[in-house]
Amino acid sequence: MGAPPTRPADRALTKPRRRLTSAVAALIALLAVGAGVLVGLSTPAPAPADAPEREFSAARAYRNVEVIAAEPHVAGSAANDRVREHLVATLRGLGLQTEVQDAVAPEAGQLSGAAGGATLARVRNVVARLPGTDPTGKVFLVSHYDSVQTGPGGNDDAAGTATILEVARALTTGPRPRNDIVFVLTDAEEACLCGAAGFAGDHPLAREGGVVLNLEARGSTGPVIMFETSRNNAKLVEVFGKAAPHPVGTSFAVEIYRALPNDTDFTAFLDRKFVGLNSAYIDGGAIYHTPLDVPARVDRGSLQMHGDNALGLAREFGRTDLGDLRAGHDDTYFPVLGGLVSYPGWLTLPLAVAALLAVGALGWLLRRRGRATAGTLAAGFGLTLLPVVVAPLGAWLLWAAITTIRPGYAELLDPYRPVWYRLAVVALSAAVLFCWYALLRRRVGPAALAFGGLAWLAVFGVLLAVAVPGGAYLTTLPALAGALAGFAALATRRDGPWPVVAVTLAAAVAVVILLPPVVLLFPALGMGMGAVAALVAVLLGLAVLPVVDLLHPRAGGQRGLLALRARRLGALPAAAAALAAVVLAGVGLAVDRFDAAHPVPTHLMYALDAGTGKAAWLTREEKPQPWTDGYVDRSIAVADDFPGLGNSEMRAGPAAAAPLPAPKLDLLSDTRTGDQRVLRVRVTPQRQVRLLTLHVDTSTATVRSASVAGRDVPVEPGGGKWGFGIVFHAPPPEGVEVTLTLVPGAGAVSVRAMDASDGLSGVPGFRERPEGVGVVGSHSSEMLAVARTYPL
Repeated sequence: MGAPPTRPADRALTKPRRRLTSAVAALIALLAVGAGVLVGLSTPAPAPADAPEREFSAARAYRNVEVIAAEPHVAGSAANDRVREHLVATLRGLGLQTEVQDAVAPEAGQLSGAAGGATLARVRNVVARLPGTDPTGKVFLVSHYDSVQTGPGGNDDAAGTATILEVARALTTGPRPRNDIVFVLTDAEEACLCGAAGFAGDHPLAREGGVVLNLEARGSTGPVIMFETSRNNAKLVEVFGKAAPHPVGTSFAVEIYRALPNDTDFTAFLDRKFVGLNSAYIDGGAIYHTPLDVPARVDRGSLQMHGDNALGLAREFGRTDLGDLRAGHDDTYFPVLGGLVSYPGWLTLPLAVAALLAVGALGWLLRRRGRATAGTLAAGFGLTLLPVVVAPLGAWLLWAAITTIRPGYAELLDPYRPVWYRLAVVALSAAVLFCWYALLRRRVGPAALAFGGLAWLAVFGVLLAVAVPGGAYLTTLPALAGALAGFAALATRRDGPWPVVAVTLAAAVAVVILLPPVVLLFPALGMGMGAVAALVAVLLGLAVLPVVDLLHPRAGGQRGLLALRARRLGALPAAAAALAAVVLAGVGLAVDRFDAAHPVPTHLMYALDAGTGKAAWLTREEKPQPWTDGYVDRSIAVADDFPGLGNSEMRAGPAAAAPLPAPKLDLLSDTRTGDQRVLRVRVTPQRQVRLLTLHVDTSTATVRSASVAGRDVPVEPGGGKWGFGIVFHAPPPEGVEVTLTLVPGAGAVSVRAMDASDGLSGVPGFRERPEGVGVVGSHSSEMLAVARTYPL
């Protein structure tokens, strides 16, 4: 026999006698849990300058931020020399063994700016060592002290460097650690991660590896997130959860970062089989790499959190036996109310399968108890895809509309004041979910829709367990908690308090697990990818559907005016959320206007061919801002004339030729061995520059091997005219020696040399930016490039 017919009034998991009271109580409980989650993600109060000596003080660290970020200090500049002198003096003043590693180092990661070439830099790393009493290994605290050319780097990474100086001071005031602590302040991170690569690959202290704690920032505020680990991180995560006073980190973030084409100094150490943790604060991304990244923009709370965690971890790793940190698996972990929950990664798939089976069993029980039919369960499962798809699409369309009204947002990682827009996306996601629920609740039934939401969470859990194991907990655990709550609700009287308690507890689990990624995904990915946060917000909504149901009149049983009134009441949450989305987006547009303190970002470069006397203005803006539009009028490919600028098309416009010299090319020797020709040349800048490039026309010769400043570089010919090239950052005044072994063609070998400096103020035709027009955060903003072709 089939299941008895399901009456509309019996389709819910709960039917409390006092529905409004139950709804209010459940919402208050979830709001309290949500508040606890947000408190757990908040930054601590900054400690004053007179804090105890063994503690970290943001006030003391900030004094070093002011010195380090007094001005832009790109690698190789006189300003960077001054910063380095301050670092050396500070560390030596603490009694630490301190040296400057002066070397030519290759890039780390995949950041080469040369078309088909290799990137190197002259780096000068500051390295200090606190010897341990009975070392089992070394702990490396790493940050970079150089800045981009367009800003002083108050947050990126004067904050990290100042944090390490203050941690070093604190560590020298107490008992010496068991293990060696090595402080590595790297050079040329912004250019190519070359300082870290040079240390990890060449420095004697790095030969045996160790534990690396890398400190970064990609913004100006927010919690410090431990967003990357080495592989097989279980023991590292255990130490992080135990020793970091503010352990914000998720295995989901690690999975995302591993999949993205991003790198930090941490990459260079991972390439050398070190183990460790990578941490940064990432909110306030609008000022990233811009002139606005000044010391005053450093959030002292974020600085304190960086220091508290770095000091706690340094002390813990400093006393831990470092010989056994490579566990055989990754852990799944996530923050819970100021702490960290973790479990072995090998449990991921079994838990996901268990959640799927539990939800399936709940569906069977719902049908057996008459709360749903096979048809309504199938409908609930199929129709749940609607909000999962529509909410992210709506978030994308909302941001597209906002960027149409405010085009300058397209050049920003995030708006200057993004909170209103983030809330608008969350409200829009809620509106979609509430509208969907109100339209289908009476026809399909609350229990069937709740089942559909849990079923999709469980399905996503299995998919994530297979493809992105570190993120499977996001949906597996809420699905499992929801299924258990459903069993509890079905096992007790629906008109009693326990079904409401059960579904509220399950909803609280979902809030604890899914609210942090909703909060953190916005700054991590920017508003341009707010659809991802919208998707997670909808998944959270699906997990709390039984509590959402309490906001509605009981399911069914009404007729006539009562039914109409019930439908209107059911539509109120959706209408309120939709109105909130519109209002919040409008407030965002009204509040976040471009002005002198929050300028619209623009990108401009100047490129001169010193051989032909032709010059051009260039911009990477796809839709140039009005100020930039005054310089450019067409799109061009720059690779043939300026291969050091890459292969992409840019907007361009004619420019007057400035009286600037190209880099000088001297032929030091020219020898032949069989069919091979070995050219030894010196490329020397004729002005103060931050990089040199040299490219070979591969139609005139085939490059077999190459070395730069005595260091062999890989030969990976690319496409286009200039198929092989090198980029050298922070070149010394005496120039860079390059040796090329090649098979020449019939005529002269053609090579093109280019150098680049920063600042356009002296260029003919340049007009200073007016108030409210700023510089976009880019490694090529304000670049002045001069190139020339030489036949050899």
